[in-house]
Parts: sequence; C-alpha cells; structure tokens
Amino acid sequence: MNEKSDMELAEKLLSGRKKVSAQLARVIVGQDEVVEDILITLFARGHALVVGVPGLAKTLLVSTLAEVLDLKFSRIQFTPDLMPSDITGYEILEENSAAGSRQLRFMEGPVFANVVLADEINRTPPKTQSALLQAMQEYKVTSGGLTRPLPLPFLVLATQNPIEQEGTYPLPEAQLDRFFMQVDIGYPSLDEEKRIVSLTTGAPAERLEKVLNAAEVSALQEIVRKVPVPDTSLEYAVRLARMTRPKAGAPDSVAKWLTWGAGPRASQALVLAAKARCLIDGRFAVSVEDIRRSALPVLRHRLVLNFQAEAEGLTAAGLVAQVLAEID
Repeated sequence: MNEKSDMELAEKLLSGRKKVSAQLARVIVGQDEVVEDILITLFARGHALVVGVPGLAKTLLVSTLAEVLDLKFSRIQFTPDLMPSDITGYEILEENSAAGSRQLRFMEGPVFANVVLADEINRTPPKTQSALLQAMQEYKVTSGGLTRPLPLPFLVLATQNPIEQEGTYPLPEAQLDRFFMQVDIGYPSLDEEKRIVSLTTGAPAERLEKVLNAAEVSALQEIVRKVPVPDTSLEYAVRLARMTRPKAGAPDSVAKWLTWGAGPRASQALVLAAKARCLIDGRFAVSVEDIRRSALPVLRHRLVLNFQAEAEGLTAAGLVAQVLAEID
C-alpha cells in the first residue's frame, strides 16, 4: 500500500467507519462489537449470519446500515412456502399490442440489491435456502438460461432465532461455510435498555446522514485486499483453522469434541477479517492479535460438535477459546 490514492482511501475507510458508527449510534443503542463485525464483513466482501432472540433490533440495524451507506436495501421474510423464484426473480409473458407479439420479460427478485436481509433464513426448506448460494459466492443469478450480475457491493445478512427451533430447517454445513462470520447479538444492559425505551417511545429520530456510497464501498473493499500480511500472521491463521480439524491437525484435547472442523474458507476469512480490522483501527499491517480477535465470529459456525460435547454442555465458542489457548 504505497500509492498515494490507496493511502487516501484507507484513511477514508477509517474516518468513514467512525462516521458510520456515529450515525448508527443515533438509532442503535450499544452493540458496538456487533456493528464492528458487520462492517468488517462488508469491507472484506463477505456475508454474515446474525443470531439473536426477537426484539434485539437486528432488522433495524441492517436497514439503518444500508441507509447510512446509501446502498439499496431489500428484506426477504423466509417462510415454509417461499419459492426460489421469490428470491431470484421470474419471467413473465408480456403482450405487445402495437407489434402484435409476445415476449418474456425478467422481473428481478429482492436479491437484486446491495444489502439483502434474509430474515429467519432457517424457516424455509433447503430448496429455497440454496437459491442464495450462487448469489453469495459468485454475485450472479442464473434464471431462464441467462446469468445476470448483481449490483455491487453485495452483502447478505441472514438472521436466525436461536430459541424457536420447531418447524425450522437448519442450514447445512456447506451453506454455513459460505457465511464469512456468525455475529451473535445479546441482551442489552440495564442502562442500554433504558435508552432504547426512551428512544423508541419518543419523537422520531432525525434523518440520518449518508456517509459513503456504493462506489466508495467497492473501492474500500479493494483496498482491504491490498493490506500486507506478514508470514507469521498468515501461518498463525492457517494453523488456527487446521487445529479445529479432527485427524487433520487438531490436538487430542480438541479433536475428541469435534465431528467436523473449519475448512480452507475459514483460513481465508481469518486473514481477510484481520485485514479489514486493522484498517478500520488505523493500521496498515495485520498482526497476530487481529487474527485472534477475528477467531470467534469466523470459526464458531463452522465447527460441528459431537454428541459427547453436546451432552457435556460444551459450545462452539468454548471450543474456539480452547483452540486459542492450545495454539499459544
């Protein structure tokens, strides 16, 4: 990152992050770590799985972020009867009365947006869940024999309710692996909840200021890719991911709890998350600490615990902490 334009963009990312956080704070109370992880996901060109009980402003957070960044936002409510075409779009037959002919016209679905909120994604069957796979991986949609590009930047934020599991269709491991991070949202503190109630029961907030736009976000995503990574940090990220794989790098103290570990996408996500994290902190080289701080949201949804671990009340977050202790 020696070019002047790159440095200017990197500085814009730092200042933009502060402005975005300030604008979000006018609507969203607390949740600083959640906001940071979602911004890291956006600038690293990934997608996030947002997990939290109802009423924690998940939808409000996502729509407000899109408004502040001046990005097109769409929300898809996943239900058992939702069809893939309800997400990607469909063709309709139109009649041209002047020419006396008929032709097919493609109607874009809600996935054709910059920020897509996939609300309660586990409420719909796998057939419909999979409609997002090509969009998330390739930023394209194939329908009617034609492949159409999606607007860039493109970010999918999918929500899940961790409590109600009846009538749901848990995401398969292959699709979970497509999510860059899993961002967990917890209950607010007493003071935060008082502020929430005060804000939401008073006069409507003033219109939010737009901080960035789609072209600037895309340019900042390119800058993240250019951040240098020392060999020590790169090796640490790869070793960390490998230590979650039974029979392929995990120590016995960790392997005995796992059925499946994190694949190569986890190593890539650790490095990209660390790159974005150091930039929004105002630094220009990835450290081992950046990798460690990214470990929990990057790894926890990629670990499949065995029956023994579940019987003893072990969690994926606990195993990630154990792996971090082992690697040291």
